[in-house]
Amino acid sequence: MHCASLGEFEQGRPLLEEIKKQYPSYKIALSFFSPSGYEVRKNYEAADQVFYLPMDNQLNAKKLVDQLDPSLVIWVKYEYWYYYLQELKNRNIPVLLVSGIFREGQPFFKWYGEIWKKMLSCFQQLFVQDEGSVELLASIGIKENVMIAGDTRFDRVIAIAEKNEPVDHIPAFTNNKKVLVAGSTWDEDEIELLHFVKTRPDIKFIIAPHEVFEDNLQDVKKEFSNAIFYSALAKDNSLGAAAHVLIIDNIGMLAKLYKYADVTLVGGGFGQSGIHNVLEAAVYGKPVVFGPVYEKYAEAIGLVECGGAFSATNPQDLDKLLNRLFNNEAEIKKAGSAARDFVHEHRGATKKILDYIERKRLLTN
Repeated sequence: MHCASLGEFEQGRPLLEEIKKQYPSYKIALSFFSPSGYEVRKNYEAADQVFYLPMDNQLNAKKLVDQLDPSLVIWVKYEYWYYYLQELKNRNIPVLLVSGIFREGQPFFKWYGEIWKKMLSCFQQLFVQDEGSVELLASIGIKENVMIAGDTRFDRVIAIAEKNEPVDHIPAFTNNKKVLVAGSTWDEDEIELLHFVKTRPDIKFIIAPHEVFEDNLQDVKKEFSNAIFYSALAKDNSLGAAAHVLIIDNIGMLAKLYKYADVTLVGGGFGQSGIHNVLEAAVYGKPVVFGPVYEKYAEAIGLVECGGAFSATNPQDLDKLLNRLFNNEAEIKKAGSAARDFVHEHRGATKKILDYIERKRLLTN
């Protein structure tokens, strides 16, 4: 299984773990492009090998495929490597794309996109998230091996929520107060949120910055008065009750933190890169708030349309929205229920892909 980064790994993870369970005789190799994926998951227990995918060239592709001799290769969402895909196709090794999503602006659909279309021809099956992707692929003649399976991230966040694992020390901080959890925040998100934090001493704020290197964590702590790090709270629970803001100075905890919120804010939407994983918050039945840059994210659009999420455009708009939610318990409950229902209605992508693998006998016990 190849994943560009940590987000794609979380997307592919439910499928990988089900394969591990159903086909225990197979060894699993997991590759990454980004350090943010590899460094966090290099010791991932369900994989027998975890490594960076070597640079895409003919020699590397031949050497790696020789070494692994895979029965099946799974590509998660995107990031297409020409020589690897060609090598796999030449050897008749089945390659599946899972949770794929396609947009008009991508090179596949441009006049210069011939080499990109050639890469798509290397996949035995393309499992895509939506009807729009099916229509775009059909416009370039790719029809027979395309199936809407949905997004495996829905299955992943449901699995996390169903485990319901507590996070140590958080109750010592929240102290039965109303709580806002802001996850995967960048500078722009923190600046937008700052005024609201200052005006609502009655609310507890948990902020999990996207970047957890020391300089950035110290900068975030300076921005928010009466803030403590999670590492300090873990050493001394008594610090929690008096603190106004808790800054999460580690990786891997966020998906379990959202359940402590009354309202959630997911970062990235106030910058140009776009929002992070809104499903991790929505699955707990919490209203989700984010900035205006979310038009490329089908799940965010769906949450807004069903009433489970809200977008703000500037600090004043954000203040007004958050005050309205925190001052109206009935609206929080209604929006939270809509968010949870949306997630559960979209589960099942993992099963569709596994059914295909079994039906085509791509792996056998």
